[in-house]
Amino acid sequence: MKILLTGVTGQVGWELQRTLMTLGEVIPVSRKQIDLTQPDSIRHIIQEIKPDLIVNPAAYTAVDKAESEPELAMAINGIAPGVIAEEAKRLGTAIIHYSTDYVFDGTNTTPYTELDKPNPQNIYGKTKLAGEEAIASVGVPHLILRTSWVYGLRGKNFLLTMQKLAQEREEIKVVNDQIGAPTWSRAIAEATAQILFQAQQDVSGFLASKGGLYHLTASGQTSWYGFAQAIFQYNPEHNQRKLQKLIAISSKGYPTAASRPAYSLLNNQKLFNTFDLLLPEWQKSLELVLARNK
Repeated sequence: MKILLTGVTGQVGWELQRTLMTLGEVIPVSRKQIDLTQPDSIRHIIQEIKPDLIVNPAAYTAVDKAESEPELAMAINGIAPGVIAEEAKRLGTAIIHYSTDYVFDGTNTTPYTELDKPNPQNIYGKTKLAGEEAIASVGVPHLILRTSWVYGLRGKNFLLTMQKLAQEREEIKVVNDQIGAPTWSRAIAEATAQILFQAQQDVSGFLASKGGLYHLTASGQTSWYGFAQAIFQYNPEHNQRKLQKLIAISSKGYPTAASRPAYSLLNNQKLFNTFDLLLPEWQKSLELVLARNK
């Protein structure tokens, strides 16, 4: 199987490049090779490679910056996935795409299911929802995996930000009234590979019958403050950090350009029912990540 993989320098893309190697020939394309803001660039590379499967973790993920760059965010998150889906359909192949918990407004008190109506509260969420809808409207065999609070040892994410701040500050303030599930980038990649393994050689047929929209996050829940607490608890002496105090604050005490959902926990039952797949508790994954970072 020939797999075209975008976003290879990103957190999830970097992990996917390694986990998907067991399933076929992975052809990674970077920003230098494919410009997701230019539909012609997207069409050209797909027509040139003629893959059996397209996996698209590439995204504009700067949530706050998107508020001042809505057109750029929409080009990458909203329009490009639709173009990729159109080319996949022309080739008779399938697409796997990744989305976000930020398509929801955060007013639920129980985990969101795939049947809950999205209502994004920021530009990032709106553009990611547009990408979901663009793929679905093409009618190509597809798998859209919504995930949340992605972190790892590469790129820009909450874990690395906390570790950096702990070297620079004696005191860190972290929001404690936003609830979600921190999800390791490698766990996302491994789950993707497990789903594809079930498809055997007929990925398009498999995703035509079992594909669609699924939630894929770590089990359990926490706040950003709880996530920070765990980071420092599991890795107390990371580079002899300077940090002395971690302080919980409300979202009002930490204003941002983009509004965040107060509650964005996702229900993963559909994923389990269909693929017999469930990610570990977020704390267990975090311990694994931090053990690798010692």
